[in-house]
Amino acid sequence: MSSVPPGTPCWTDLATPDLAGARRFYPELFGWTGRVAPQPEAAGYTTFLKDGRAVAGAGPPSTPDQVPIWSTYVATDDADLVTTRVEAAGGQVLVAPFDVFDQGRMAVFADPAGAAFSVWQPMAHPGAELFDVPGSMSWNELVTPDPQGAEVFYELVFGWHPEERPMGPVAYVGWRLGDRIVAGMMPPLADDFPADLPAYWTVYFAVADADATAARAAELGGSILVPPRDISRGRLAALRDPQGALFSVIAFPN
Repeated sequence: MSSVPPGTPCWTDLATPDLAGARRFYPELFGWTGRVAPQPEAAGYTTFLKDGRAVAGAGPPSTPDQVPIWSTYVATDDADLVTTRVEAAGGQVLVAPFDVFDQGRMAVFADPAGAAFSVWQPMAHPGAELFDVPGSMSWNELVTPDPQGAEVFYELVFGWHPEERPMGPVAYVGWRLGDRIVAGMMPPLADDFPADLPAYWTVYFAVADADATAARAAELGGSILVPPRDISRGRLAALRDPQGALFSVIAFPN
């Protein structure tokens, strides 16, 4: 898959103060290999590959006080227009649109509840080249204490329409764009997530075995935030890497 339609999550990358550690941890966990950008200005930005195809990236934090975080990038054909929409809808522009060499144009925003997300206007780099198979991005999910506000905001910014997707006792919402559900949204689960976590986007990576991946993450110095459990779509776990970056894994039914 060389590109995704505008309005669809297309890439994810990690901002971390320990880039060398990330280059060790994630290849051990997911079977990735790393390709370091040759430009000195890229500060060691690494593209992770699965079977030779780009699946994710990692680089240093943009500011010294930035917490380690996996970012969701939504594809767009006009990053500057999205910036206008974000401002009009009550969001914040954290990083104004800029060109990343010849690779693409990006910007970073926060929705009104504080959840950060990015957009990617592709040039030479289309985004991820592999989805929904073990070792690649499979889902992106907003966890927010203000679902109603998010419904208004993301419809104005991306044209997403909320659609209820029953998931047991959880009030789960799927974001519909045309004929596809492109992402999800849920409220914080008090039993599973720290109460002081702000609204955030989380990235799910597909794995063959959620239990084995969670155990391996712990062996490698990470931690298990939500132990493996079954949901209607498969078996998932929420993890943290050794620097504290949150990510999730999901094993789909055979």
